[in-house]
Amino acid sequence: MSADPMTPGQPIEPTNPPLTRRDRRRNLVIAVTGLVAVWVLLWGTFTWANLISGLLVAAVLLAVFPLPPVTFAGRLHPLGLLRFGIRFLYDLVVASAQIAWLAVRFGHEPRSAIIAVPLRVNTDLNLTLTAEALSLVPGSLILEVDRATGTLYIHVLGVRTIEEVEQFRREVLELEERIIAAVGSEDEQRLMIEATHTGTSPPADL
Repeated sequence: MSADPMTPGQPIEPTNPPLTRRDRRRNLVIAVTGLVAVWVLLWGTFTWANLISGLLVAAVLLAVFPLPPVTFAGRLHPLGLLRFGIRFLYDLVVASAQIAWLAVRFGHEPRSAIIAVPLRVNTDLNLTLTAEALSLVPGSLILEVDRATGTLYIHVLGVRTIEEVEQFRREVLELEERIIAAVGSEDEQRLMIEATHTGTSPPADL
């Protein structure tokens, strides 16, 4: 009996192998590093006090609210990380300038929208990294994550037209692609290429 074909628009979800003890230790280190990095970014400055307090907060969060097992099957790709870092800094500067301009424009009422963006690779790590990167950029905020469908619901400031909505969706998918290129596994990168060529993530409703 042949397998059922993939439903168009359905995010691709790789099958994760069982976690070994080494995988669990590595994932713990990645989780702590990610939580501490977010903590320091929220404070806005790197100090020893922020670093130590971030480690304490991460330890409490992981002890009280243990994360579900997340398989990090990829590896760090230096060129992809460099591209992601440069573009992320560029987006931070541009978004900050745009928000500042919206704040000082006299007589202009900024409009916003809640936009659903189904990601193309539906893994916990990809959802988390993409959501975190979007939340750190001024003007966008994650409201909800649908883990079953791999969909992010994002509040976006300064959106006025359908064209701007579609442009934002394309930017989110480009961000996801840069994240997969930076830390994705070979399977995730292959699935990203296949999803891009077959168009398995059509626009969602505004």
